[in-house]
Amino acid sequence: MSLDDRTLIGRVLNENDQRAFAELVKRHQSQLRYSLRQITGWDHALADDLAQETFIKAYKSLHQFRGDAKFFTWLYRIAYHCFLAHRRSLKPEEQLKDDADVPDAGHDPGAAADLHRDLARAMLVLSPEQRMALHLHLHRELTHEEVAEIMNCPLGTAKSHIQRGREKLRDQLSSWRSGSPA
Repeated sequence: MSLDDRTLIGRVLNENDQRAFAELVKRHQSQLRYSLRQITGWDHALADDLAQETFIKAYKSLHQFRGDAKFFTWLYRIAYHCFLAHRRSLKPEEQLKDDADVPDAGHDPGAAADLHRDLARAMLVLSPEQRMALHLHLHRELTHEEVAEIMNCPLGTAKSHIQRGREKLRDQLSSWRSGSPA
């Protein structure tokens, strides 16, 4: 029988149980890395670095986890702040280059792999906030409230990020809706 996150956290804090923290990492790293890959435009190395930084920060500040939210929500909040800090560290021209990769015109609308590729590229057109909000809401199936909590923003702002992101994606992927190449 596996222990729940709160029990593992208690063991880390009260007994300095490294295996308990290793279990938390094992339990959450795959989904966290996938989420970071999606919001970094599938930059695997960057996503892995951000995930590692997230877990280091989580370990160092685990005593601050109050338990009024799910552990993964708290973890995603740390990851989101690591991502934003990385974005702020880039020079403006590097940010533009990072966001400039838009869907190419030539694709086969019948191929699922092409749709996945074009969706990933279209996500790069979104602001980092819209990208994260949409990923959390649509892919991770979190509520608007949970998205707002992770992103540390008002509920209305989270809803706006989701709505505006959807509109931009709809525009970017309009050729898929019509069934013909852009």
